[in-house]
Amino acid sequence: MAGQMTRHLQRGSVAPSNNIEDLPGFYDRVRAQSLALVAPLEAEDYQVQPMADASPPKWHLAHVTWFFETFILSQALEGYRAFHPDYGQLFNSYYNGVGEPYPRAARGFLSRPTTPEVLAYRQHVDDAMRRLMAAALPEGLAAKIVLGLNHEQQHQELLLTDLKCNLGQNPLKPAYRQGRLPACQATPMGFVDFAGGECTLGARAGAGFAFDNEGPAHQTLLGAFQLGSRPVTNGEYLAFIEDGGYERHELWLSDAWAHLKALGSERWQSPLYWSQAADGSRSRYALTGGEAPLDLAEPVCHLSAYEADAYARWRGCRLPTEAEWEHAAGSCALAGNFAGSGRYQPGGIDASPGDASPGGASQQPLRQMFGDVWEWTSSSYSPYPGFKPWPGQLGEYNGKFMANQLVLRGGSCATPEGHIRATYRNFFYPKDRWQFAGVRLARDI
Repeated sequence: MAGQMTRHLQRGSVAPSNNIEDLPGFYDRVRAQSLALVAPLEAEDYQVQPMADASPPKWHLAHVTWFFETFILSQALEGYRAFHPDYGQLFNSYYNGVGEPYPRAARGFLSRPTTPEVLAYRQHVDDAMRRLMAAALPEGLAAKIVLGLNHEQQHQELLLTDLKCNLGQNPLKPAYRQGRLPACQATPMGFVDFAGGECTLGARAGAGFAFDNEGPAHQTLLGAFQLGSRPVTNGEYLAFIEDGGYERHELWLSDAWAHLKALGSERWQSPLYWSQAADGSRSRYALTGGEAPLDLAEPVCHLSAYEADAYARWRGCRLPTEAEWEHAAGSCALAGNFAGSGRYQPGGIDASPGDASPGGASQQPLRQMFGDVWEWTSSSYSPYPGFKPWPGQLGEYNGKFMANQLVLRGGSCATPEGHIRATYRNFFYPKDRWQFAGVRLARDI
């Protein structure tokens, strides 16, 4: 998955932020936000693991705490004593360099430690971190703290998507947050022209925090292309369904069609969290308000890359490459419908304050490039030329996942404010649907 430091994290060190002057304050804000996200939960909600790829809320709260204990406190705070000797294994996600992780698919079986014990663990680590940050910190240590906070922000988004996976598949369709979402409005979708040529892809050194997979910056050559002026809506995707989109093999990649057939009686017929009543009416589940009639103007989300690609083919288009997306996003403000809005669902086409026009290349601006839905690209998640993972144990953070996954761009309605940027590379397997992933069309000129 899915912060700010003084320069790009390079092979030799992890550098501190140039726009976070109060690191203890930033720490407190991020840690408090995790607790705010779980405040609406009942005791039973903390334990549920709805599928192997998702995690219980209690595990998320403990794992992000484990990160600070393992990579910072145990190495930098003299006399620090671990809260519990076995938490190092229980809450390790995938860092083989620090021990054998507890099996991911079995996290939901961990009824102990209890949620109060996990909260006590967080408090223990927070107290130690505040003692550590009370003194002047060397550059590399401050940077590791910023990395840990960005890591926690990633898990805040995962916590919301995993909660939705639990609540949205419950027959009762319970709402995470009460309230009724206002109806969306959609402007007609057009296409914005880009001339192509040589452009820079990736995070530049010295431009602020970036994960190691975002660099190094390098030159790439683009052909002329067009990008959809906004994300695809529910209504537009519904037309694909009603035209037999899920039954037409010619629209699907071979791997995608094989996956559909392998699902058997569970074969997809619509995006995740959509349902259809006996009278043919459709609804969708949202964290805010629970189940509600399908809003045709709302950006479609919870699509796999397979579905996004099939829809694009049906429209005579394709998915953008990540280089095209990043080049186009350079004309857009870093603003949109993020988690801070409290909506936790994609918003109306006209709701984004980040609208921008690419310098007269088209009569229409690009809308909603940031927030609302992660946008699938056709680009494989692979290393950029000259990529070097972070040194030591943190080298396992991103690089070892660079196989068989696709890149998504732009953030979503569950992404924390300030956590996204044009160079940010999210990545998932093409079959994954539980993230807030949608589609923006592209085509050649």
